[in-house]
Amino acid sequence: MKQVVLTGIRKMEVIGTPDPNIQRPDEVKMKLASVGICGSDIHYYSEGKIGSQVVEYPFPVGHECSGVIVEVGKEVSQLKVGDLVVVDPSVHCGHCDQCLAGRPHTCRNNRFLGCPGQLDGCLGEYLVMPEFTCFPVTGLLSRVEAALIEPLSIGVYAVRLADSQYPAVAAIFGAGPIGLSILMKLRADGFKHISMVEPLAYRLAKAGEIGAKLLIDPESEDVERRIERAYESLIDVVFEASGEQDALNNALKILKPGGKLVLVGIPPDAKYTFNMDLMRRKEITVINVRRQNHAVEEAIKLVHSGKIDVKKMVTHHFKLEETDTAFDLVEGYKDGVIKAMIDFE
Repeated sequence: MKQVVLTGIRKMEVIGTPDPNIQRPDEVKMKLASVGICGSDIHYYSEGKIGSQVVEYPFPVGHECSGVIVEVGKEVSQLKVGDLVVVDPSVHCGHCDQCLAGRPHTCRNNRFLGCPGQLDGCLGEYLVMPEFTCFPVTGLLSRVEAALIEPLSIGVYAVRLADSQYPAVAAIFGAGPIGLSILMKLRADGFKHISMVEPLAYRLAKAGEIGAKLLIDPESEDVERRIERAYESLIDVVFEASGEQDALNNALKILKPGGKLVLVGIPPDAKYTFNMDLMRRKEITVINVRRQNHAVEEAIKLVHSGKIDVKKMVTHHFKLEETDTAFDLVEGYKDGVIKAMIDFE
């Protein structure tokens, strides 16, 4: 089969490799339908690592995907050949303390698609996964919508962890796919007072189209002053989805005492610096988001019901052979890109 692999910093190739085969009776083999390019893929592309996770070349990346089942193992009972499936890229063991505590996303033995030292990515023609990672959506979602359930589920999970209810006032830093996923989930939950802070005009405009009430460009405006003018009591919950230190600094300024800071973005050097004096005096609650936990089903329902139009974040489509062009586009924020998809048909 054809497969895309990283061969160096900002270098990738399409190579020929044997098709993967089912090895266990609970596995399924699928033909990939659509793959989304994620910010974490770009970290591996441009930096060769995320924190302690360092790429050894050549390495196949990619984890946001949908596929059509072409073969099933002997113990597979819920899926059949021909099913379009959403793929949860996280493979947990099911027996460690984290799994038994209902936290498979922090499984001690977790293996994740396109993560160095764990599993090869999904930027290839075929993929084999355990049945429990696949959610059938034939007749419910399109191939592109199915692939976008993975980033949307992170937004769903982040909002769930924040545990805030309308009329709470929310703000989001970063109008990339994850920030927009958070925005769409908040809007689906009935939130009306949502601010988006984003320096790229086209992404800020997209946030306004989806339903953000207050749009702020942090490069031309004073974020703190804009928020103070709009909300005298400041913000109840801030979602940091950009991974930028300046965004974190502004988030602490605009949060009200007792507010919640939800960290979703990944900083390039895996480090943030906190103003602990301000955090302590305001008694800010900090919530870290690790991928998603039991949020795929809800994300599927939100898209199928029409409460969320996840396709609004898609701006570009490419063929597998054009993956390097797609990665270069996404890394450089070129041509108004928000979410680029690799389509297999």
